[in-house]
Amino acid sequence: MNFDAYRQHDATALAQLVADGEVPAEELLETAIAAAEQENPGINALSQKLYDHGRTALSAGLPDGPFKGVPFLLKDASADLAGTPTTLGARILADQVAGADSTLVERYKAAGLVIFGKTTTPEFALAASTETSLTGVTRNPWDPTRIAGGSSGGSAAAVAAGIVPAAHASDGGGSIRIPASCCGLFGMKPTRARTPSGPSVGEGWGSLAVAHVLTRSVRDSAALLDATQGAAPGDPYWAPPRERPYVEEAATDPGRLRVALQMTPPSGRLVDPACQQAALEAAKLLEALGHEVEEATLPGDWEPLGEAVWILVASNVSRTIAAIGRAQGRTLGPDHVDAVSWSAVEASRHMRVEDYPRALAEVHAQGRRMAAFHERYDVVLSPTLGHPPPLLGTQRTDTDDLATYREALATFSPFTQMFNVTGQPSMSLPLHWTDEGLPVGVMASADFGREDILFRLAGQIEQTEPWFQRLAGRRN
Repeated sequence: MNFDAYRQHDATALAQLVADGEVPAEELLETAIAAAEQENPGINALSQKLYDHGRTALSAGLPDGPFKGVPFLLKDASADLAGTPTTLGARILADQVAGADSTLVERYKAAGLVIFGKTTTPEFALAASTETSLTGVTRNPWDPTRIAGGSSGGSAAAVAAGIVPAAHASDGGGSIRIPASCCGLFGMKPTRARTPSGPSVGEGWGSLAVAHVLTRSVRDSAALLDATQGAAPGDPYWAPPRERPYVEEAATDPGRLRVALQMTPPSGRLVDPACQQAALEAAKLLEALGHEVEEATLPGDWEPLGEAVWILVASNVSRTIAAIGRAQGRTLGPDHVDAVSWSAVEASRHMRVEDYPRALAEVHAQGRRMAAFHERYDVVLSPTLGHPPPLLGTQRTDTDDLATYREALATFSPFTQMFNVTGQPSMSLPLHWTDEGLPVGVMASADFGREDILFRLAGQIEQTEPWFQRLAGRRN
């Protein structure tokens, strides 16, 4: 199978080729490796090349899972693969090897996926662009002068470039949806605790973070969530059980949905006309499909909510850095990590003990406000981002200009964090491209536990406005 033919298939279709005996799994892996060697030098999406790991897995025999033989990449965060480092994009973790697989990786392996590499991420997943002192700059396959997004930027770039049809990702403030928008992909952030974080972690960033994948097709995202969803023994909490497989939901008519169109972010930040246009065109599409759309304002005050997010993130990052130092028998300082990471350590030193429960209380209160909001609306529709993917350079985690970094982050991603606060499922759909050929995502979010609604809607939109054949690096 050559690269062009490989890239014409999603993960579901590749698995079917293997199951039917039309293409050996070994051939798929070597095609993916060749694609990585061809595409990665221009985008820098891979942090670790684990080609022999993939070949060894094939030699040992794969389980008969739904994705048997499909090449797959792990984000270099939120997933431990035994015998390899989990760097979190940090120099201080470059040589710290995981002793066991995380639960999520066990489930990926049980699904038959062939892991052959890890993807780049900004240090401690703290940026909306993947630019860090450990791995350098990850570039957008649609325009290499632009960011690929973050913190799952390497995964997004790899999928957009065609190296793999799907890759692991995680989202603590938009880190699935941001790179999905930047790279023209489908990105679903599941409900809080829909996928397991353990066994070494109980929850990510005080409940803000959850892991899933970036894909080109809706059905791949649905089927991969079917393969990985559900609590593991010892998990502190879990999402409401699904009623039926998500892959079935993606093929089901959503019925008539009540849609709230959110054009202004909670922070009140200005939104680029291209992103506004993307959301308005999506609203017209939904109306044409028979849904009821009206403009609405989400409840809640972003000032205390934003402060709560920073308390949860900064204190957790600070704790992680301190724990790494203890494990390595040294005291870590600002010379050991990027400036953005160290700013979290410094901020946590000024926090009071009651700040953390106060932040959690603010988060929980907003969840209740949004639950009441969803008694009237099934879906919230908005731009994914505040503007199209910008030029590289302003959101590096190793920047010395923290004020510019923070302003760039707040302006670029003013919509996504709300649904990490509330734990609701939220997805970015690749529905718009600028005149310059840059992807612009549209975000849709549903009530807590209602991925089924989003997959039904995404499946309907994908059938109406298909995007799968629109590929980076090709004139479309």
